[in-house]
Amino acid sequence: MNTDPTAMAVQMPTPQVRERAALNLPGIPMVLVALVLVVGGAAVGVWGLTGPAVAVVAGVVLILAGLLLACGLTIVSPNEARVIQFLGRYTGTVRTDGLRWVNPVTTRQRVSTRIRNHETSVMKVNDLDGSPIEIAAVVVWQVDDTARAVFEVDDFVEFVSIQAETAVRHIANNYPYDAHEPGKLSLRDNADEITERLSREISERVESAGVRIIESRFTHLAYASEIAQAMLQRQQANAVVAARQRIVEGAVGMVDLALQRLAEESVVELDEERKAAMVSNLLVVLCSDRPTNPVVNTGSLYQ
Repeated sequence: MNTDPTAMAVQMPTPQVRERAALNLPGIPMVLVALVLVVGGAAVGVWGLTGPAVAVVAGVVLILAGLLLACGLTIVSPNEARVIQFLGRYTGTVRTDGLRWVNPVTTRQRVSTRIRNHETSVMKVNDLDGSPIEIAAVVVWQVDDTARAVFEVDDFVEFVSIQAETAVRHIANNYPYDAHEPGKLSLRDNADEITERLSREISERVESAGVRIIESRFTHLAYASEIAQAMLQRQQANAVVAARQRIVEGAVGMVDLALQRLAEESVVELDEERKAAMVSNLLVVLCSDRPTNPVVNTGSLYQ
């Protein structure tokens, strides 16, 4: 049975638009063609002033054609794309950087495909145990499908911001800050595993917007101020108990070793009562948190 509290996938609408390459040509040759048309049209128009009137009309037409052709020129920077629309209809995306030429009567929207960071604000939420905690995370993301980023959501940057904070809150609600049972994941002790699940949940939430999540990490994780002191005392108590447990385990091992060595080397023979007294004294010495003051017995062993 799947025990992952975040295993249920987020149900987002199926994208209606997918990115495809737009028809485009190298820009430099089209610049030369536009210049030829404009210069040629000007020359024909000037000749038409002293010649046939139709030459003036032809010159104007050639100049307008050259200017219209120049309107199709667009510059695409590295890690940038142009989303092309013709009369409101998506016709494709240009990702090739440099000077490109597209249909001059189309609209071109610039979309950055660079890697971006989004750092959530410090949010106060309740963990799985109901304890108020403060948590924040940084999300590294990139636009993967420009068509979905532009047409599936109103503002893909704001969309990523809101969905990232929603996912962080959901993850924080499903895990305790500290694990009080062995084998149970906690926000403090299992940050790598939980941030991996956080990345997966954010990816599911923003996939319909054409965004790819590269990584996510917690940048702030602490108990809320109103319970921080009480939780610190509990952590200190747990640390003391764990330390005492280790001390007792070590002391018992040392006492057992001492008794074995005394018996093997026949240093002294002790009855059960004296063994118990020796064990008690050794445990007091080894487990005490303060230096002991030994009392030397100058009489017999039994006095």
